[in-house]
Amino acid sequence: MGKNLGKDLTSGSIAKHLLAFSIPMFAGNLLQITYSIINTIWVGNIIGKDGIGATTVSIQILFILVGISSGSTVATTILVSQYYGARNMKMVERIVNNSFSIALIFGTVLTVAGILSSNQLLRIMNTPPEVFVQASGYLKISMASFLIMFLAYLISSILRGIGDTITPLTFYIIGVVLNAVLDPLLIIGIGPFPKLGLNGAAYASVIAQVIAMTIGLVYLNRKGHILAIKPKKFRLDKDILIMIVKLGFPSAVQQTLISVGAAVVTSFVNVFGASAIDAYGAASRVDSIASQPAMSIGSAASAVTGQNLGAKKPERINEIFKWGMTMTIIITGIISIIAISIPAQILSIFGIGKDTDVIQTGKVYLRIVGSSYVFYAVMYLITGIINGAGHTVITMVFSILSIWFVRIILSLVLSETSLKLNGIWLSIVISNAIVMLVNILYYFSGRWKKEVIKHEVLFPEK
Repeated sequence: MGKNLGKDLTSGSIAKHLLAFSIPMFAGNLLQITYSIINTIWVGNIIGKDGIGATTVSIQILFILVGISSGSTVATTILVSQYYGARNMKMVERIVNNSFSIALIFGTVLTVAGILSSNQLLRIMNTPPEVFVQASGYLKISMASFLIMFLAYLISSILRGIGDTITPLTFYIIGVVLNAVLDPLLIIGIGPFPKLGLNGAAYASVIAQVIAMTIGLVYLNRKGHILAIKPKKFRLDKDILIMIVKLGFPSAVQQTLISVGAAVVTSFVNVFGASAIDAYGAASRVDSIASQPAMSIGSAASAVTGQNLGAKKPERINEIFKWGMTMTIIITGIISIIAISIPAQILSIFGIGKDTDVIQTGKVYLRIVGSSYVFYAVMYLITGIINGAGHTVITMVFSILSIWFVRIILSLVLSETSLKLNGIWLSIVISNAIVMLVNILYYFSGRWKKEVIKHEVLFPEK
């Protein structure tokens, strides 16, 4: 099996495991978001606010693909963590090989489909004419790197399953540093580099991701890691494929519907013009940062839950819930207070400080939506525990309820009233509150304790 087989999360302090796991995870997630934020800062300060609008519309579409890839790899994390907890290393290796096979096939298909449908997707989202051309170029270039992004999510998911969050953090750092260096070179055209404008920001991200991924794969192969690429072992085992689809399809649907829902909400905002989407673009970057601690703790909770259930230690799950709630509420609460208190100063970082209308709209957004950060933070934690137990269908149902039957319907209705844009912001708060409440109720019902992955029956140690 090789070296670097991760960390045992089935014994010792739950609080220490959550912290040790979530801090590198948070740093990695934050660095991943930094890809987008670095682009936004350069674009806002060099190209202007319409450049931010173009990237915002494009990123909402890209998030759909991100949702598919991250949701699909949830199954891998669940299976790897539970079999690693059960010390069935042969099954861990089989799951890894099958997951790579699926990612290569699925990722290639989505990459081609995404490139071919870019302009049509922008039209469906009511993209303002003044940002359409820039958004089209940025989106097509970004779509071309989807397969690389998919593989990056897969590797991170496997590493999380075996308790390793340090290795992916290292690769994220490499990628972000390269992105930061390449952005001004390709946007402005410094020295031998061509002046590419907004497309330069997209190329910078693509090049950085490819280089970081290549370095990561070379490192893993040289170290004899469980993730060493061995094409001869890539296969599609029927039993494993069925389990990956069973667990991964609901998560992929969940993440995709969340991303599509966000795109639909963005299309509602687009109706109010370029200034509205510019403000929403900058403010939603703040949302991305604010959600990272909660997402990291939720991912940690999922991996720790999976390993402990695989090791037949379900009594430790209540500790995961208790410590996870304490951490996520305190951290996200502080972020919420900051966002509500100094919204203008935060937004000015993105180069829109000179546009009064954009700043005012963004300030109102952060003061309304920022008040609900703790709601979705709690949701991320409980979703992590439920997913770690293998109950991905129920979290999918909760997401559909929150996004499609609350947020989108309310956004459509309230935006037509005197509230206008504020009606859209309010619908986000209400949907966050509802999804938090249904997750809490489901957790205390105890239904998530029902065993989903029956290790001894399906995949005994061989």
